[in-house]
Amino acid sequence: MAVYPVLVAVSKKFFMSNETGARPRRHNWFYRRIALPLMELLRMGSTPQKLAWSIAVGIAIGINPLLGTTTFLCLAVALVFRLNLVASQIGNHIVYPLELLLVVPFLRLGASVFHAAPLPLRRREILLEVRSNPLALAHRLWLWELHGLVVWAVVAVILAPVCALLLTPLLRRLHAHVERQRHAVVAEE
Repeated sequence: MAVYPVLVAVSKKFFMSNETGARPRRHNWFYRRIALPLMELLRMGSTPQKLAWSIAVGIAIGINPLLGTTTFLCLAVALVFRLNLVASQIGNHIVYPLELLLVVPFLRLGASVFHAAPLPLRRREILLEVRSNPLALAHRLWLWELHGLVVWAVVAVILAPVCALLLTPLLRRLHAHVERQRHAVVAEE
């Protein structure tokens, strides 16, 4: 209970105070939205390995082709595997543009792997299918989505450990930087 006020005081002193009277530094979006939250998580005692796995799982889940499910899936997986919820959501939200770009490739690859009918992407083909047999189209859409999810699951099983291995050394360096800052602030007091 006594740790939290000390961390907040250290964070506020480091990031908000300006003893020289100069204007505070303005940081870019990446630093404010990704680096600072990760630094705070490291200050609060999260290990670099746990954060790396949390971000990696968020990235892997964040590219799934079932739009609108990534936040809930990240939450569920993070709770089941006792990962850091904030870090997994950071990973999830970082790859959102990539998720949009990968929906169609996952669906096409799934249709190819499972030898399903090709995905109609032309407006005229889709309208013709909707008018002629909407239930059959809905059934095929669900099959394409299921096949895309299977392909995504295979990719995610490979992607998550690779991302975790790549992120761990970066987060270790960030953790060392945070510890140096903490010791510097404590030494000033």
